[in-house]
Amino acid sequence: MTLNATEIAAVVQELAEALAGGWIQKVFQPLPDLLVLEVRVPGRTHRVLCSVNPATARLHLIRRQLPNPPSPPAFCQLLRARIQGARLDAIRQVPGDRIVQLTMTTREGSSALVAELFGKRPDVLFLDQEGAVVATLANQKDRVDHHYEPPPSPAPPLTDDPSPATAQAPSAENSCPVSADLEDRYREREGAMAHDHALRTRDSALRKAIKKERRRLDGLHRDLDNAGRYEHYARYGELLKSNLHLVQRGQTELAVIDYYDERMPQLTLPLDPAKSAQANMDGYFSKYRKYVTAQREVVPRISALEQRIGELERELTAIKNGTWAPPPQADPQTGRGMPQRRRRLAQESRRGPFRRFISADGHQIFVGRNARENDELTFGLAKSDDVWLHAQGTPGSHVVIRLEKGTDPPPDTLRDAATLALLYSDLKKSGKGDVIYTRRKWVKKAKGQAPGAVTVTQEKALHVALDKKRLDAIKERSANTEA
Repeated sequence: MTLNATEIAAVVQELAEALAGGWIQKVFQPLPDLLVLEVRVPGRTHRVLCSVNPATARLHLIRRQLPNPPSPPAFCQLLRARIQGARLDAIRQVPGDRIVQLTMTTREGSSALVAELFGKRPDVLFLDQEGAVVATLANQKDRVDHHYEPPPSPAPPLTDDPSPATAQAPSAENSCPVSADLEDRYREREGAMAHDHALRTRDSALRKAIKKERRRLDGLHRDLDNAGRYEHYARYGELLKSNLHLVQRGQTELAVIDYYDERMPQLTLPLDPAKSAQANMDGYFSKYRKYVTAQREVVPRISALEQRIGELERELTAIKNGTWAPPPQADPQTGRGMPQRRRRLAQESRRGPFRRFISADGHQIFVGRNARENDELTFGLAKSDDVWLHAQGTPGSHVVIRLEKGTDPPPDTLRDAATLALLYSDLKKSGKGDVIYTRRKWVKKAKGQAPGAVTVTQEKALHVALDKKRLDAIKERSANTEA
């Protein structure tokens, strides 16, 4: 149910008229395969939706605002850094093909977004002023850094929906009837797809959660059973306490009268021959305390886990019976619909405990503010494949470049991060110096030292100078800059 070339032509004509003279106000990526551009024209704001889902690939205006994740994906961050605020110059369709190109003028010059709305891998490609692919929405890394060329011949139109969009004539309330028709047409289909996706995702998550919680429950039962062996050890300790004078070093057991039993039978207490009588007695009392602690702490945890497993199993049953409904969608901007704790965590994730920047290539860069934050950043937030930087041989902030596993930082990103490491160090006054960098996995805590002290291996050095133009560009891109 993707658009054919005729429908795309109608949409492009409508977009060209509606967005003439506009500029890109905001960029959103509500879903991994969905991009939304907020375009401001005199007196009105339009939202342009582009889907690269193979089942619903399309481009048109939408009237409603879609919820967005608290943390924008990498492609969205890149576009926000590079094209937010750009003037939209033209929207055109490759004749007879399902390819739409949006050309724009940014602070750095001309650039373009190309929407390929056909095939098994629809995509949106971001092109620089030379026409080279900088990044793609579908993360097709094999196309990056290559000059973009459209397919040599138009892709054949789809056969499952060959008729063009049928829309009513424009009205005062609906000035973009083609987009309105497409939005209505796809809303029901995508609603069903979203429900099915949520159903499969929740089913998988529930099964994993139940399996995990049952393992935890089994472990707690084992802990409780082990501690249960010590239920009578307080009595054994008291009996040994009354007969300490009878214990000889090296003795392996002691026969005593059990005064706590009305029959007063003889009871044999095992002893550790390597310990004194006092130490054996303390051992009995210590193990009894384990039993008491288990009863106080483990039993309630078992009860809570059993209740939690019951809830998960009931939800899984609802999925099997077809009576399950997804929870209300929370607004990640306001936090409405979230439990209070999740809302607080979402707000903290946006605010964050560190200085946060966006590199020229759209990568996140984190900078610690003090020793505690340095320690938390390096050994809490950073992943093993992230790149870690620090000004060489001088006190300063830890800097981390967030990367996907198996990727290397682009040169501009590395230099941006090194510049920040220099800025937030004692080398700032000199304006230049060496910055070391390595993967986070080669950074270890320095034993016995204060928080933030580390030992580094496999490091390389980069000589940088404080470039005001570069710093201004970093700060302009970064919403949460603290210079």
